[in-house]
Amino acid sequence: MKQLGLFDESNRLEDLSNLGDPLEKLNGAVDWELFEPVLNRVFKRERRGSGGRPPYPYLLMFKILILQRLFNISDDQTEYQIKDRMTFMRFLGLGISDRVPDAKTIWLFREHLTKAGVIKELFDLYERHLTQKGLITRSGSIIDASFVDAPRQRNTPEENRQIKEGQIPEEWRTPDNMNKLRQKDVDARWAKKGHETHYGYKNEPKVDVETKLITDYTVMSANVHDRAGFVDLIDPEKDRIVYGDSAYAGMEISEKVRNKAKKKKRGVKLEIIEQGYRGKPLTQRQRASNKRLSKVRCRIEHVFGFMTNSMGGMTLRTIGIDRAKFNIGLTNLIYNMCRCGFLCRPAPATG
Repeated sequence: MKQLGLFDESNRLEDLSNLGDPLEKLNGAVDWELFEPVLNRVFKRERRGSGGRPPYPYLLMFKILILQRLFNISDDQTEYQIKDRMTFMRFLGLGISDRVPDAKTIWLFREHLTKAGVIKELFDLYERHLTQKGLITRSGSIIDASFVDAPRQRNTPEENRQIKEGQIPEEWRTPDNMNKLRQKDVDARWAKKGHETHYGYKNEPKVDVETKLITDYTVMSANVHDRAGFVDLIDPEKDRIVYGDSAYAGMEISEKVRNKAKKKKRGVKLEIIEQGYRGKPLTQRQRASNKRLSKVRCRIEHVFGFMTNSMGGMTLRTIGIDRAKFNIGLTNLIYNMCRCGFLCRPAPATG
């Protein structure tokens, strides 16, 4: 192999920039220092004296998790791709001679963040930053839910019955089956929508109408109805108009929202798509209203489309609702980062 020249690496990176490296654009669009105080607090340790290999920078490890979820790759593949791809190394600020965290180190860092339960705090931190930049307009919000599939379990009907009742099968708790219990997800649930069957969880985000940025979200098991998190996502101090599909229709929803708004002394207008029933079809006025609302509500489908197509799918590799909350929260955070990069892109030059 030809020996590398002094400027070969920089020349290759320059070529990648000219071709339009999306990671370089993302790196420049995000103020990464925002996350350092939270990460430093989570991983703060008492000094035990000199010696030992120093830990990797926490912001570096966090950016590795960003890369991993953005491309939906495993821990082993993440380690390999960082070593193999120059764009990954540049995104992380690593040179060809720098050490790269191995798969186990990546796993441990993610587990530590998951147990600390700070992903919502990191998301809210970035959401406030976007608000301060004027990117979140608060002119209206859209709420909808989408399935996030988890690894499917192969349980017996009796085991599934006990899990649904909130119990753990007795035989799973025996000393001989402790490893089996670690591989069982007792939080995920089955759900069916139309002709599709899903197993896992739901991501229910609230999206700004104008910019399609996620301003809040909730995570729940797949069998929980979309209505469960709807009222909790509404903030009368920030929301004026909230759009939703027919899953959120019903007098009880409207009443809960009105009561919540009354306590804050601020009104919230619900724009919910209406649904016809047997013997009670939609009127012409209702159909016209639905058509108008659908043009607004469909914007949240663009968010789910980006996660499905550009982020490798809305799926999980993990077990348990705590890990699901971390991964779904990270997905929503990364989407906002990518969307911010798009919204803040420089205007094309005019001749």
